Amino acid sequence: MFDLGRTLLASVMRMPDAVAISDGDKILTYAAWQDDILRLVAGLDDLGLSQGDHFVTVLQNRYEAATLHMAAQIAGLAITPLNWRASKEELDYVLNDADAKAVVFEAATAEIVDTDIQGINVDQDWDDLLSHPAVDAATQANVQDISVMLYTSGTTGRGKGVPRRQGAERAAALAHVAQNQYARGEVTLGVMPLYHTMGVRSLLASVLINGHFVCQRRYDPAEALALIARHGITNLYLVPTLYHDLLHCPTFGDADVSSVRKLGFAGQAMTDGLLQDLDKAFQPELFVNHYGSSEIYTFTIEPKAAAKPGSAGKAGLNQEIRIITLDASGPDDLVTGSEEGQIIAALDGDESFEGYWKRPDADEKSLHDGWYYTGDIGYRDGDGDIFVTGRTDDMIISGGENILPVEIESVLSLHQSVSEVAVVGLSDPRWGQVVTAFIVRHDGVEGVNGAALDEWCLKSDLPPFKRPRSYVFIREVPKSPVGKILRRMLVDGDYTTDA
Repeated sequence: MFDLGRTLLASVMRMPDAVAISDGDKILTYAAWQDDILRLVAGLDDLGLSQGDHFVTVLQNRYEAATLHMAAQIAGLAITPLNWRASKEELDYVLNDADAKAVVFEAATAEIVDTDIQGINVDQDWDDLLSHPAVDAATQANVQDISVMLYTSGTTGRGKGVPRRQGAERAAALAHVAQNQYARGEVTLGVMPLYHTMGVRSLLASVLINGHFVCQRRYDPAEALALIARHGITNLYLVPTLYHDLLHCPTFGDADVSSVRKLGFAGQAMTDGLLQDLDKAFQPELFVNHYGSSEIYTFTIEPKAAAKPGSAGKAGLNQEIRIITLDASGPDDLVTGSEEGQIIAALDGDESFEGYWKRPDADEKSLHDGWYYTGDIGYRDGDGDIFVTGRTDDMIISGGENILPVEIESVLSLHQSVSEVAVVGLSDPRWGQVVTAFIVRHDGVEGVNGAALDEWCLKSDLPPFKRPRSYVFIREVPKSPVGKILRRMLVDGDYTTDA
């Protein structure tokens, strides 16, 4: 198997004059980008970084971040990209936990860098790094080298390092190309952060197919629409929140998005309402729901997301999926029929990681008998397609009934006055928890109240016991930097109401 450095070099040999990457007015062909990457490898070597060393980056989605990622693959370095909005405490923790030999930052993140570890400011030091003669166009790495180490969000404590080898990263990128039906020369909006598995996958898949990776440093829907028109972007791979913001951008109606033919999403479930709106707005040839994780990448793929709302589809090319009972004692305790259970994924698939970084406690919790316990709950329908109904941590227990938020959120999202919705269980002395819906109203639509939404739920197929007992209207749903709903903030009262 090629390592990722060899993969890049092969793409350059194949189409040296094709456009590889752009960032604002900087547009580089594969040959020009390779020259920068090989000079950067020499510069990193001069700084004392050698094969197997770890280094951390706190950068926006800029040309330098992508170039560092590919240089690491050739040099056999383990890159750990961290959220550029991280706090000093988060950065210090990761630098120490990852045994980092260097930290790469920019002007926007310089204030959080206060460490004895070697620092590299790309806004000041980049030209010096590229001033070295290029190393030979040959990889110094192998498929067993750690390619990247992402840190999980750490919603229940400190983030966990997820080391992934070059072989697993390449397998994931190849499967991404196949399962999204990417063609040679695709133009990709590079806005999903390179500290997130979706951003890394977009970059590597683009390199595999001699695609054009269009950097967007930080997400702005109006700028994204301008980039789509300027570069003829052909595919979007985003979390649902970014799609929502794109559709609701004031300039969307006048934007030329005709070049976009393939849509993909991951990171969280997409509501039925948003699925319908996107399908109507883009009329894509392919609309993929990708279900996976940082640890393994692909669990399942649904290639007709709009035609089968809520379906996560079937196991990906490199995976086997089981659904086991919620009280299972092992991976062979499978559910019966369409019964809900915990979703587990095979650890011997080509895309899988091998365990968390220095966290045997996390391994003990999630890795059992060759299977990764996702913590997700779901079921299979009569066609064998998987529906993810929630997280074990998101389960609402009200009056002894187990209720998951996703089904309720999808029903409410179809109401014309609802822009966004998040459902949680709030503590109640009688019921244990009460199902509570937090609603963001559509701009310009006549206000809606809880009684109207309750009637909407009663007229739907939602079982009456699952309907919300309380509605709270808020200005925005709290989310992580990559668009995941932060339900804990709603439970804790950390939101602004909209009367």
